[in-house]
Amino acid sequence: MFLTIRPSILSRMHELEQIDARDRGDGTPRLQRLRQIPPDTGRFLALLAASSPAGECIEIGTSAGYSSLWLALACELVGRKLRTFEVLPEKARMARETFRVAQVESIVELVEGDARQHLWQRGEVGFCFLDAEKEIYEECYDLVVPKLVPGGLLVADNAISHAEALKPALDRAQADTRVDALVVPIGKGELVCRKI
Repeated sequence: MFLTIRPSILSRMHELEQIDARDRGDGTPRLQRLRQIPPDTGRFLALLAASSPAGECIEIGTSAGYSSLWLALACELVGRKLRTFEVLPEKARMARETFRVAQVESIVELVEGDARQHLWQRGEVGFCFLDAEKEIYEECYDLVVPKLVPGGLLVADNAISHAEALKPALDRAQADTRVDALVVPIGKGELVCRKI
């Protein structure tokens, strides 16, 4: 999967990595920054998504589509599609451009709007990546976990970098008898929940 990434995807990944690095150093306001995962987290997500059981693959919080590209690699490998949700119009515009130039529009469906208004309509979920505003993590968790198939995975970003802000959500997941949960120290910290 990682040794055969198409040039169109690699090129857009590198471009977004450069924008993200610039944004973090030049004082770009928080909501305008890409705020994307690092490459090692992308590889980790792709491995998990490629190994997840049958069911929808969803992403909550698209930004410019960087993490979506990693998930698209997994989806293409196993013959699935990714449905990703983005609430900010400017980020959704950038994500559409990402999917166009990376040539993954046949694999990735972008839903512009608040994922919480759409998740209840979704079918069974095999894999979900959550990387949105921290104050909605608990609500998204409550919407996604009941839809996870047995063995299905919910992965939430920033479990270490924003541990204090996410403490209620992390505590809830780690005490939830419906899942096995673990915080993995990769990137900014990933909460990995596997449906029992």
